[in-house]
Amino acid sequence: MKPDTRRETVAGPAGAIVCAIDEPALADGAAPRGLVVLCHPHPQFGGTMDNKVVITLARAFVQLGYRAVRFNFRGVGGSAGTWDEGRGEIGDALAVIAAQRARSPGLPLALGGFSFGGYVAAQAAAHLAVSAPVERLVLVGPATSRFELPATVAADTVVIHGEADEVVPLLSTLDWARPQVLPVIVLPGVGHFFHGQLTLLKNQLIQAWHP
Repeated sequence: MKPDTRRETVAGPAGAIVCAIDEPALADGAAPRGLVVLCHPHPQFGGTMDNKVVITLARAFVQLGYRAVRFNFRGVGGSAGTWDEGRGEIGDALAVIAAQRARSPGLPLALGGFSFGGYVAAQAAAHLAVSAPVERLVLVGPATSRFELPATVAADTVVIHGEADEVVPLLSTLDWARPQVLPVIVLPGVGHFFHGQLTLLKNQLIQAWHP
């Protein structure tokens, strides 16, 4: 994403997981506002941590003062293992989260994902809800029509969906959100991949995230 993006690996349940880490601009001695771990779209359809939507989310969080951590699921871009239909991929996310929390135990940790990554992020957040809940969750075009997201997520979860999403129909996400009375930010005329609207996506996330 940037010339100073740091690449590293962490141990995962299927072997090494490749990560990319971007730091916010900080005054000397200052700590980031928090950490965010971001999950990429479906590996079977070309999804990687370098997906432009995931990079846009990372840029938004860096601007918000967070250390942004992206990673490749098992079998993608140097990460060990093979596709596990979503089950093992949740384990990959939990391994990255654990590694980042161990490295910076005092920092709040947020979690986010795009499309399939939204499903993984929501399931990982649910897994952690009792023992070590994440600060907040962001779901962009979550794969509500293709994977089973938790029936409920935290009330302050940020959900952003394109009105013209051709991969995950907006109606599917509204149907999932409605019983929770969970607001959904709808971007008019925008498709699943936010073509030409990445700046809008970034700005919407920043606006929604500010306390």
